[in-house]
Amino acid sequence: MKVSARDVKALIDALVAWERVKPGQVGKRVVFEKYGIRGTVKDYVFTAVIYKLERKRGLIDKVLAKAGIREEELDEYSKAFLRLFVYEKMFGKGESTLLNALVKHGPRAVEELTRGVSKASVLNNLLSKLRSITYQPQDFIEELEFRYSAPYQFIKKVIELIGLVEAERFFKAVEELKYISFRINTLKTTVEEGIRKLEEEGYEVQVGRLVPFVVKLKGPFDYANSRAFREGLLVPQDEASALAALLLNPEPGELVVDLCAAPGGKTTHMGELMGNKGRIIAIELYEDRARRLKYILEKTGITIAQVYVMDGRDTPDIIGEEIADKVLLDPPCSSTGALIKSPEAKWRYDFRFLEDLVDRQRKLLRAAIKLLKPGGYLLYTTCSILREENEDNVVWALNKYEDCLKLVEIHYPGLDPGFIPGTLRTWPHKHETSGFFYALLQKIKSCKTG
Repeated sequence: MKVSARDVKALIDALVAWERVKPGQVGKRVVFEKYGIRGTVKDYVFTAVIYKLERKRGLIDKVLAKAGIREEELDEYSKAFLRLFVYEKMFGKGESTLLNALVKHGPRAVEELTRGVSKASVLNNLLSKLRSITYQPQDFIEELEFRYSAPYQFIKKVIELIGLVEAERFFKAVEELKYISFRINTLKTTVEEGIRKLEEEGYEVQVGRLVPFVVKLKGPFDYANSRAFREGLLVPQDEASALAALLLNPEPGELVVDLCAAPGGKTTHMGELMGNKGRIIAIELYEDRARRLKYILEKTGITIAQVYVMDGRDTPDIIGEEIADKVLLDPPCSSTGALIKSPEAKWRYDFRFLEDLVDRQRKLLRAAIKLLKPGGYLLYTTCSILREENEDNVVWALNKYEDCLKLVEIHYPGLDPGFIPGTLRTWPHKHETSGFFYALLQKIKSCKTG
């Protein structure tokens, strides 16, 4: 495949957009549309390059550092270009058409994208440093870091959590599992009809092992041209995420609060399970994500959900205490269980931020408990595999609210127990889905503790 100067510019621009826009796929699609690449063979090839690069980004940055290139001194386009070069040289085909095109056109493309007068000469000098660079692991953990494209401290953390053998299986699954998952919206169609429509669109459909109304497709997925998606018959959601609403089991007529609602998979699923009867209060902190949530609700036909833009921690003070029959809390977390669909998340793992994250999760738990009526149920769930964000938070809540809160033991066929009895977990290497944690709590009476 011939790679032109314009193609190189588009690829660098798309990688920057991937960093700027969340989810990154959206930014990438906009850029490829601008350059006339979207939907072509090059779209699939370049998208695969970006995905693979993101999985190895931390290693690539180590190589840059070893070459004496300081990441903080680079603008975002120069950084994207050098990452592309290192990826293709070390992890791609070595002497590929793309690599040659990057060397020939990359510096000039960065200069055009940044309007930088001397960028090309600077980048050519940096390339000369990278041409002969190699990476040699210094110890066993670094060998695993190189093999599984995961950061050193995170690998150590996972080994401490589940042991070496299980940790290697976990990281291997994260590297190898590649699929796109959708929940079929049974308010608008049946599972059988949804599968049939996807097959008519040319997709090979695999029904979920744990949740039969979730389907897995081999990517890429053409969101713009899929009629089933445009008509709201499909909601992007994997099995582990879909299990949350099933375990909480919201019923028609109930008042349910989704305390951290965007992007909307769980909110729409609860509305679906409730048969669009009752009321869902969906809380979202960010205005742009709230707009997206409203769009998803409209598209899927969920009419019982009201979206409020506010901090979930303030919700009881604004809408009142002891109003909800059920509360779903899926708080911001490390996303260490969602590495299949967000491979770049593992490079964001940082012990320094974990304490602040846990503090926020506990404040949200406190708000969720205040919102519950006596007798009501709270499902606490995260897409993290870390004990600090999961079992430790549940133990904290049970100790703090021991007079009014109890853990309700939950079971689900095929799932693993958590590290405390009565809780559940999913794992990529065991269940071929994201790593999730679930704990069901019941408020047995009004709480004395604030």
